[in-house]
This record gives sequence, C-alpha cells and structure tokens, in this order.
Amino acid sequence: MQKIVHLTSAHPRNDTRIFIKQCRTLAAHGYDVTLVVADGQGDERRDGVRIVDVGRLSGRMRRIFSTTRRVRDKALSLDADIYQLHDPELLPTGLALKRRGKTVIFDSHEDVPRQLLSKPYLGPLSGKLISATFSLVERYACARFDGIIAATPFIREKFLGIHPVTLDVNNFPMIGELDSATPWADKHNEVCYVGGIGEIRGIRELVHAGQYLRSSARINLVGKFSEPQLEAELQAHPGWHRVTPSGFLDRTGVRKVMQRSLAGIVTFHRLPNHLDSLPTKMFEYMSAGIPVIASNFPLWRETIERAGCGLCVDPADPRAIAEAIDYLVTHPEIARSMGQKGRQAVLDHYNWTVQANRLTDFYGALSHVRQTVAAV
Repeated sequence: MQKIVHLTSAHPRNDTRIFIKQCRTLAAHGYDVTLVVADGQGDERRDGVRIVDVGRLSGRMRRIFSTTRRVRDKALSLDADIYQLHDPELLPTGLALKRRGKTVIFDSHEDVPRQLLSKPYLGPLSGKLISATFSLVERYACARFDGIIAATPFIREKFLGIHPVTLDVNNFPMIGELDSATPWADKHNEVCYVGGIGEIRGIRELVHAGQYLRSSARINLVGKFSEPQLEAELQAHPGWHRVTPSGFLDRTGVRKVMQRSLAGIVTFHRLPNHLDSLPTKMFEYMSAGIPVIASNFPLWRETIERAGCGLCVDPADPRAIAEAIDYLVTHPEIARSMGQKGRQAVLDHYNWTVQANRLTDFYGALSHVRQTVAAV
C-alpha cells in the first residue's frame, strides 16, 4: 500500500480542499494517508486518515520558520512514499525530501507571486520585490519536484512552463453536500456572503450596498473578519442595519444559511490574483441552487453567463450590488430559474466527483513511475 503524507503548516485539519476532498478521496481509494497539521488540537484518526499535529505557534513569522521546521522534521520521520505540500513556505521542506529520494508534489492553492502584490501589509515596492523573489524560489523548487497540482486552470498554465507534470484539480463542490430542500416560496428575503471577510473581498462595498437597498432584503454575513478595524468601521455604517452577522459556521450551518437565502454574493476586488481565479464559493452557491451575484471579471462573467446562473456587477459600486440584490428579490421566478441552472451546471461539470477522478489518476501515474524506477 502506497503511503502518502499531506503537509500543511497553515491550514486547519478540516480544510475542505486538503482533508475533506483530497485526503478522504485518496484514503477511500486504498492509499495509506497521513495529514500533518499545526493547529494544536492533537493527533487523531478520522475517515480513514491519520492526522498528526506538530503543535500551534502564534504569529506569521513563527509559523513561517519554527512551524515549518516542525512539519519538516515530522515529514522526514514518517518516511512516506509520496508527499504533497499545501503551503508555499513548505517549498524548502519539499527540497529536503527530494534530497532523500522522496516523491514530492506541490499543491498550488493560489498564484502566490500575484497574491503577494495585493497583501495590505506590504507596500508597493516591497510587494514587488518579495513577489519577484518568491517567484524565483517557486520556479527553482517546483522544477525539481515530481509533479504540480494547481487549484485552477490559470495556475496550471503557469506551472506547465515550470514542470511538464502539472494538473489542475479544482475546488468544485461535492454533489449533495449543499443541496436545498427548501421550496423557493419558503425562502426569506435574504442573500448571503460566505467566506473569509476582508477588504479585498469586497465587504466594505457589500455593507455599503445595504443603505441603497429598496427591497426588504437582508445580507447574511458568514465568516470571520480578518481586519478588526474594518469590522468596527462597518458596524458603524448605516448599511450595517441590513446585515445579519453569523460569524464562522460549520458546513451544516453554511448549508442552512444558503437554504434560506435567495442569492449568494462573491464581489471580490479587481486584483491580479482574483481576475483569473475560480472562487470556490461561486460554485457552492450554484450547488445550493441559488443565483450568484459576482464581480464582472471576464472569466467570472463567462462562467456565469454560460450557465445562466446569476448577475455580474462592478465590485467597487455599492449601488450596482444593491440593484442586483433588489432585482433577484423582486423577480423570484427569474432567481429560481437561475438557481436551477447553476445547480445543473454543477451536476454536469463543476463537481468534486469529476475532480476526484483527476486526482486519483494523477496519483496512479506517480505510483506507476515509482514502481518502474524501483524495478530498474
């Protein structure tokens, strides 16, 4: 039995992409799967996956240096056949594993050089310098690994220029997880935003849209603020009286919010790392059978218009966001039809079952290469 170890120094053990989708899928296909995390919740075995915790350290710099060293040491002690890295700060760990003859995969969740250009704590010049430096490190390390998994087709195309064994495994929903049994007539006059809450994700504009709503719609806000000062600012804004904040909710709670909502919002800012991304929440809204109100980026617009599942707006315009909410609330039959079309698109194409097959085929090919090399 092939022994696989997934490594993360930053993500929680129940991360949807890493644990719920990838680790559980590989375990169900007969692999011996271990997930190394650093969340301080201890070791356990869940759904056929062994979870090993190296302990949690607070602070970004301690995570980057001390935590990654702990993850590296644990990875070496596990002596697996294949290692999959889920964080860019683990690239040096991947190189250390390669020096010991291990098979190493890098799973690129984001286009990190582009993402660094949008970090609020980096100035324009330092952001460009750090982005360029990381790009060189990423290219050097990934060219020496055995394969790359990318979260989107855009990231895949970038890595194909670095490594020929590159495949996109998209974060599409699992069929049935977010299905709604709520009749459309029983839904509330509510829309929802689900995910990390921060300035670059358009939360300021979404809350401001609350003051321009003409319908009785409310905005369900599900997630945690990453910027406390922004939370305080928005709580004092007139638009906040249309917001129902829920904080972080588990998957059951998220499903319940989507079940009673008439639409899902994903109006990220027009930043380099967003323009070519495929946000998971867009497809989760579609899976839940509700229309999407999304930023009018070309790729997002193409996806939504092809499925006929929502409206695209200027994410910087609160009035446009409010108008889109009002339109769907006051045109329930159109909203219901858009929701049905989105769900059908998920059933036909944008689902984890399709992506799981891509993942297991990728691992099967890597295992075959390992066995061939061992036999020579």
